[in-house]
Amino acid sequence: MIDLMRQFLHRLRSLFLQTQLDGELDAEMATHLELAVEENMQRGMSPEEARRQALIRFGGAEQAKEQHRDARSLPALDEISQDVRYALRTFRRDPVFVLIAVLILTLAIGANIAVFSVVNTILLRPLPFPHPQQLAFITAADGRSGMSSLTYSVDAYDELLHQNNSFQDVTGYFAFTSTNNSKLTRDAKALPVTSINVVCNFYQTLGVQPMLGRAFEAAECRKNGRPVVLLSYAFWRRQFAANRTLVGDAISLDNKPVTVIGVLPPAFDFGSIFSPGAKVDLFVPAALDDMEDWGDTLALVGRMKPGITVPQAQAEANIIFPRLHFNSKHPEWGGGYSGRITQLKEYVTGKLRRSLIVLWCAVGLILLIACVNLANLLLARASARSKEFAMRTALGAGRGRLIRQLLTESLLLSGAGALFGLSLAFRMIFYLAHHVLIALPLLSSLTIDGIALLWTLLVSLLAGIFFGLAPNLRMSTGNLQEALKDSGAGMTQGKKHDRLRSVLVISEIALACVLLVGAGLLLRSFLRVLDVDLGFQPSRAASITVDYDDEGKPAKRAVILQDILARVKAIPGIEKAGITDNLPLDRNRSWGLSAKGKDYRDSELPGAFVYIVTPGYLDAMGMRLLAGRDISWSDGPDVGTPVAVLNKTSADYLWPNEDPVGRIALVNGKDVRVIGVVADVRESSLETRPGWQMYLSSIQQGPDGAELVVSTKLPPEVLASSVMSVLRAINPGQPATEFRTIQTHVDHAVSPRRFFVALVSFFAVLGLILASLGIYGVISYSVSRQTQEIGIRMALGATANRVQLGVISKTMRLALTGIALGTLASFVVAKAIASLLFATDPNDPPTFAATIFMLSLIAVLAGYIPARRASHVDPMTALLFN
Repeated sequence: MIDLMRQFLHRLRSLFLQTQLDGELDAEMATHLELAVEENMQRGMSPEEARRQALIRFGGAEQAKEQHRDARSLPALDEISQDVRYALRTFRRDPVFVLIAVLILTLAIGANIAVFSVVNTILLRPLPFPHPQQLAFITAADGRSGMSSLTYSVDAYDELLHQNNSFQDVTGYFAFTSTNNSKLTRDAKALPVTSINVVCNFYQTLGVQPMLGRAFEAAECRKNGRPVVLLSYAFWRRQFAANRTLVGDAISLDNKPVTVIGVLPPAFDFGSIFSPGAKVDLFVPAALDDMEDWGDTLALVGRMKPGITVPQAQAEANIIFPRLHFNSKHPEWGGGYSGRITQLKEYVTGKLRRSLIVLWCAVGLILLIACVNLANLLLARASARSKEFAMRTALGAGRGRLIRQLLTESLLLSGAGALFGLSLAFRMIFYLAHHVLIALPLLSSLTIDGIALLWTLLVSLLAGIFFGLAPNLRMSTGNLQEALKDSGAGMTQGKKHDRLRSVLVISEIALACVLLVGAGLLLRSFLRVLDVDLGFQPSRAASITVDYDDEGKPAKRAVILQDILARVKAIPGIEKAGITDNLPLDRNRSWGLSAKGKDYRDSELPGAFVYIVTPGYLDAMGMRLLAGRDISWSDGPDVGTPVAVLNKTSADYLWPNEDPVGRIALVNGKDVRVIGVVADVRESSLETRPGWQMYLSSIQQGPDGAELVVSTKLPPEVLASSVMSVLRAINPGQPATEFRTIQTHVDHAVSPRRFFVALVSFFAVLGLILASLGIYGVISYSVSRQTQEIGIRMALGATANRVQLGVISKTMRLALTGIALGTLASFVVAKAIASLLFATDPNDPPTFAATIFMLSLIAVLAGYIPARRASHVDPMTALLFN
């Protein structure tokens, strides 16, 4: 074994020292020859005779050299090296073909690498935690009322922690954090930051170790505990220039000194896992003893014990959760909880699985179309090289050697396409990973890792073999002598060759048809999503986060908010203004809502999404008041029963066929008088029906934050400085938050669907272009091969129009066959993606009709150019054509 290994290494070494070893061999052979000449001369021969006899005895020098090279090297690798060098020489003679082939492969393989990286990151790669299969997300079974119906109270969490036997530990975080909810003051400048409250054992449960410093301690997680904070890695680098001595220092957070106790590792991105699209900067410990009366505010994550499966944990949850209390101070208040145990990976990415698989299939079809296109090109190129192959066969090259040569050329092309495609994929991945408007989970960790590189190698190898099959098939089944004749002057194209190229084009059109139908259905569905009635006008409204201190006093809050709105409305260009603590399609919370005096079954009422607003907010958002009136400043804290405006869905359910205005509703058990009804608003998604909504007075209720909303026809950037000046005149500590349109919230909500539709549509357009090039290439090649035949027909009286019609007829026969097969396949594909469609029939007639029309039109255009060229053939020139 050792001898064989030594021999192999010696042979491998000789591959890289061929010039040196050949020189040594020449010198050795020359020495032996001279010794033989001297020996003959000593026997009395003349110098000329002595050299002649020595050469005769020595034998053929070149044959000896070849035998020596074979003995010292690896012949297979040597032959492959020869094939590679020969392929590169042929490529230099045909640079246009090489450029087109590599460009097609770059686009197809690059797109495949990028999409695989997305699929790998989101679906295949485990979460960046130790033993991620043990982590589970714990939610209620009913999510009709947003996050409030999926979260739990502090007391329910505490009971679950101590009663369960399935989890090593259970942790959680405050689920209703808003963007820019805190203020960091540095160098007398207030910066908006996003902080989130997490339970003390959050990082221990996930298995995350801070890169610098430490995690929270129990004493820091109690009411009035020492104020401490953990920084995210990105925020630490961005705001503190990666200062490693920052740990232990105090920073000013919300005008209070807070000690930095650590920096989290770069692999941990809270937003990409738990809140896609959000950037969380700071983490502060949740004081649970201070949150007991906050209601259902904790999103829970648990780490299951080793050996415990999700079904086992679910079986226990079915017993424990109905017994959990909403508030331990009132045992009579049943929590009414249910528990659904889902692996954290499944919770984070499960909803995207079908969409990503469809995207992966779409990009696979693009690679398949590209391979079919290249197979056609290589088939035409192999036909043009028939004389070359026949000559090489006559000189002793075997059929296997010719097939290997063609396969080497196709693999070199796919390798070049993979290298350039990898470069293209790196750019695409960088763009996606840093595009904040795409709300996909784990996107910030998107990279081309070792698995993606192995995928690149596999794809390039399979692609090279696949599109190299057509010329190899022709070489293995065709008669090279007949091929030589077929390439001669005046001969028409061989029928077998013509049929193979036609089959390739038909399959290309069929694949393009499937892509176009799929993209058309998804695009039509996306347009239906954008056409839904939002209940407000996002394009004319813009918002900015406002910071103020009312000391918890409603009267002071009323003065501050009226002052802000009065000054903002005075800015030229602003038509209307109002303030809310929550925006549609942003974070959501719900409170109990019912009609006073009516009895309801358990779980009959879904809860209502809550918006605490000032007068003018509904008008600034462009919401339609259907009955009653808006909230006014006269609805103060001391004016009897608090007031509320309900949406139509909740009002119709609570008081069917009655006028709800003036009725008394119960909000979390307290009386509230209904003063108006507004049209429904899409509060959490454009693709789900609106739930119950209520709008309460910001003077009568305590708002959780403040978003100033203005109605204007001007771009936000035009008004930003004026609005900021007004806010800082009232509060010099106002952070420099971004002033952006409400449309950005809509765009964020539809960004996953927009992402998938955009990519699938791009792939469909690319497939259409490749298919049109395939049609053009086949028809153009057919016309060039039939030049003499066309000349004879025209000499016998065929008109130019008749020649054109014949060429276009052949084009349409190919196209319609491909369209028919593609349409049949598209019906199957449409049913497979039906769950991804919104208000769109999978067998949507306009989509299928538009696809058939588009492909037919492209086929006519692709066939018209060679048809026109054929009709201008000069018969005399054609008869002399060689």
